[in-house]
Amino acid sequence: MRGILYGAGVGPGDPELMTLKAVRIIKENNNIAVPGKDSSASAAYNTALQAVPEIAGKNLIPINVPMVKDRQVIKEEIEKGARTIEEYLEKGENVVYITLGDPAVYSTFSYLQEIVLSHGFDTYCISGVPSFCLAAAKFKIPLAQWDEPLSIIPAAHKMDFAFDAESDYVFMKAGRAMNQIRQMLSESGHKVYTAENCGMEGEKLYYGADEMPGEAGYFSIVIARKRLK
Repeated sequence: MRGILYGAGVGPGDPELMTLKAVRIIKENNNIAVPGKDSSASAAYNTALQAVPEIAGKNLIPINVPMVKDRQVIKEEIEKGARTIEEYLEKGENVVYITLGDPAVYSTFSYLQEIVLSHGFDTYCISGVPSFCLAAAKFKIPLAQWDEPLSIIPAAHKMDFAFDAESDYVFMKAGRAMNQIRQMLSESGHKVYTAENCGMEGEKLYYGADEMPGEAGYFSIVIARKRLK
């Protein structure tokens, strides 16, 4: 019997927003794959640690995920990580890869899953609360209503898109693109909400395009609502 690779979303950073299933899967398995060279420095690990203290005594498997734009470098590191994980799966041992937010939303787990599945192993995703859902809850606003489309933009990687002044937007990983986003939204008529480190230590909330910081941390989100009254 081969092991199963689980992708467990631990939510946006608030340990109380981890799902019961994610907590159970972490408790039931000994091999925990953590994004980053240093597991103890991982935001996903430190979130899970608060909800599942037992994780500290488990076999932590660091999976290097470099914060670079060179997709070839990322591909090579992800392939190395997949090979490391598959060594455990071949022995019949499960591996739980923990990730912030949800494994299906801009998560490195999706790349690992693709490789592992192509090699004949089984995987299982455990959904988590995305950061932009928590941000909307903090601001007490809906993300979308009735017939409204919602576009999610990975601002750290892609700002050269066709902006529609009538649509609603979520800009994820928006830290370094703050000035560009502000310029885009300052006269668009959108209601603008910015969250930095939402659900984490050092959380900051900003209302309006004028309040947006010039630069913010990697875990920053901008919500732009057109028809919100």
